[in-house]
Amino acid sequence: MTNSNQWQERKRPLRLERRYEFPDYQTLRDFLDKAAELSEKEGFYPDMGFGKDYVNITIHADDRDTPLTEQQHRFAEQLDALLAEHSSK
Repeated sequence: MTNSNQWQERKRPLRLERRYEFPDYQTLRDFLDKAAELSEKEGFYPDMGFGKDYVNITIHADDRDTPLTEQQHRFAEQLDALLAEHSSK
């Protein structure tokens, strides 16, 4: 799995973005299942777009005029931890 990109904070609209790449579709699906469980647990539902061996994740600020919250940054870190967990298997 590729972990080369870091989270990028973008403006207009304010958001965090990251792309994760995987060796195959099954590994990607396993990650998406774990990410869905984390989303349910934390109450955050990022935008996810995926293909055969990658997923692009976007975490939007709650409102156009508010900064990203510490909880949103923590959620991004938790997704990174899920990737690290999958990388070690």
